[in-house]
Parts: sequence; structure tokens; C-alpha cells
Amino acid sequence: MAITSQSQQADAAIVQAESANGSLNTKDMRRILASSFVGSAIEYYDFILYATAAAIVFNRVFFANLDDGFAVFASFATLAVGYVARPLGGIVFGHFGDLVGRKKMLVLSMLFMGAGTTLIGLLPTTAQIGIIAPVALVLLRVLQGIAVGGEWGGAALMALEHAPQSKRGFATAFANAGGPAGAILATLVVSFFSAVTGDAFLTWGWRVPFLLSAALIAVGMVIRLKVAETPMFRKLEDEADNRKTRLPILDVLRHHPRAVLLTLLAAMSFYACQAILTMWGVSIAVSNGVDREGVLNWKAVAAVLTLIVTFWAARMSDRFGRRRILVIGGVAGIVLAYPLLMLLDSGTMWGFAIAIVIGNGLVQGLLYGPIGAYIAEQFPTRVRYTGASLAYQGASTLGAGFTPMIAAGLMLAGGMPAVAVFWIAVMVAGLVAVLLTSEGTRKILD
Repeated sequence: MAITSQSQQADAAIVQAESANGSLNTKDMRRILASSFVGSAIEYYDFILYATAAAIVFNRVFFANLDDGFAVFASFATLAVGYVARPLGGIVFGHFGDLVGRKKMLVLSMLFMGAGTTLIGLLPTTAQIGIIAPVALVLLRVLQGIAVGGEWGGAALMALEHAPQSKRGFATAFANAGGPAGAILATLVVSFFSAVTGDAFLTWGWRVPFLLSAALIAVGMVIRLKVAETPMFRKLEDEADNRKTRLPILDVLRHHPRAVLLTLLAAMSFYACQAILTMWGVSIAVSNGVDREGVLNWKAVAAVLTLIVTFWAARMSDRFGRRRILVIGGVAGIVLAYPLLMLLDSGTMWGFAIAIVIGNGLVQGLLYGPIGAYIAEQFPTRVRYTGASLAYQGASTLGAGFTPMIAAGLMLAGGMPAVAVFWIAVMVAGLVAVLLTSEGTRKILD
């Protein structure tokens, strides 16, 4: 054990020395960035796969005994449960990530996610086992939520805490980019099996993408186990006074509540954008008669653009500041909200395509690129995993978990204008929050 620990410390020292040179193009940094990207992509494949299935499958498989509108609502309610569990995962994994290290928690979160997703693929339907099926679905969704709640913080900090100061935004974007990459993979896999299995898709075809998770998790584990612990955490462990706190969550709530609140509101912007367009919007388009495979394919195209814009926006945030890029994205989202929703509800493939490419690809990408580094830079090393995870996963719960349900309810109550007002309000709140926080781009992290 001592030899292993010394070896890991040596690896971390090498990475720290390389990072000090200001380059991300070294063997160890490439491995770290690949681990953050691939690991996040696999976990978000699992998580977004559920969101896609909730929009087009689960209402017919697990809630087929309900009217169409209520079945969609119930399906999105199970989706929301996973988002509710994400802050819990962020707190639990953040606690141990701040105490025993980022790497160990990343490995554990991946195992949890793989188990939950694979079991969903094996779950009998309501017609087969009755109410046990939706109950089990909810419990497995909770497991997914806890796992992904711990994933982002670890993956983001693994990249940020290894990276040189001038490239922290771009490095952290590799963890963020795993989200749209996972969405691309999940969407294309569902689209492929939807086309291949045809009428059998609702019978058994939808299960195959969930079962494929087991193979993806195995690949991710091989990559993730090879990375070293971050030099910032190693430094914290080696300090004579050992500034680690026994209860990071209490430290965060006592000394950093403002940072949690403001970064949570800022992150809600892109989550609401994501939920309205890629979850609720997909359901609206399909229910309006737009071809299911076409909708999924355009969703994948938009995710590719999100991926590109995410990296570009992250690089620009290293140059011009996180807040400036986030403000540009927020203003764009406010201006475009109503026009995009009108296109989304047009009942045409081109209307949906334009809405999701601009909204998901451009607006969300601008917000998504800087957000990881922006949040992490607001917290000190000793509680960074807990603080960043609490803010980010809290935003996921409020901004994405409940948004499809809220949008479905607003459509029943006031139609598309009501949904537009809600979306704009969330974007305005995020914009104000960004303007009230300090710029962290040039900050020396302690």
C-alpha cells in the first residue's frame, strides 16, 4: 500500500510540474482530460438515455393505463426523480471526495450508474408485474441520479485541479463536454434501434441501449483507473495543519452560502434550456406528428454543435472571462426563447430542427462551456467537490428535473406563451446571478 501511495504521489507531482508549464498537451494531461471526457460521456449517456426514453417510450410501457397527457406527465415525473436525487449524490460523493480524494469517488459513481441503467433495461413492464414496475423504475432512477450527482464534480475537478491557471476553463470543459457527447451517443443509439426494430421498439427494442451500458462502463473504468489524484488535493493532504474539514457540507453552508445560491441560479439557465428543447420539446414534436427518427437525429446534430460551441466558449472564457461569455449566452437565450418555442411547436421537421440547433447547439453551448470552471472557482479546495456539486446538481434538479413537468403543466394552463414566460424568467435569474458573482478566471486557487 505504501508503494502504491508513493507511486501515486510521484505521478501527481509529475502532472503538477507539467501543468506549471502551461500545457495541456502532455501524456498525463491527455490521460486526465480523456478520463474526464469519456467518463462523463458514458455516465451522461446513461442519464440522457433515460430522458429520451421518458419522452417517447415510458409513457407507453410503464404508464399505458393512463390518458396520453397524464401518461406523459407521469413519465416526466419519474425523470424528475432522478434530478431530485442528484444533489444528494453531489453531497454524498462531495463529502468523501473532499475527504478521501476525487479519483475514488469517480470510480464508484461510474459503477453505480452502470448498475442502475442495466437493471432498467431488464425491468419488466407494468403489464407484466403491475405497479411494481413503475416503483422499481423510480428507485433505479434515484440510483442513476445519485451516481451522476457525484460524477460531474469529480470529473470537473480532476481536470481543473490538474490544469494550468490560464487553461482551467478549457480543461474543465472536457468534463462538461461529456454531457452533449453522451447525449449524442444515447440519441443515435435509440434512433438506430428505433429504426431497426420498428414496431418491436416499444416491446423490446428500447431495452438494448440500456443493456449496452454495461460494456461502456467497462471501457470507462479502464481509462478512469489510470489517472492520478489531483495535485491540489495531494497538497491539502500533505499540509501540516491538514485543512480538510470533517463535514464539508456544513463548511459550505456556513461560509459559502452566497456562492452556492448564485452559481446554482447561473447554472439553471442552461439546464432549463436543455430540458425544454431536448426533453419536453422532443415529446411535443413527436406528439405533433413529426417523425420520431428524424427528431432524434436532429437532436444528435444539435448535440454535436453543443459540443463544438462548449469547447469554443470555454476557451474564450479563459481569454475574456467566464462572466462575459455567460452574459452573452444568457442574453441570447432571453431574446430567442419565444421564437424558438414557436418553431418547436410548428409540427414540422424543419421547425424542430432550427429550434433545437439554435437553442441547444448555440445558446446552451455558450452557457455550458464556462460553467464548470465558473462554479468550481468560487470554492476553496477543501470543500470544492461538495460546494461545486451542491450548486451544479441543485441547478440540475430545479432547472432540468422539474422543467419538463412544469412546461407540460403550463401548456395545459396557458399554452406556449406561458412556457416562454417561464423560460425567460429562468434565463433572467441566471443572468442576474452571474453579474453578482466575482470573476474567477485569474484567481489563484487555494
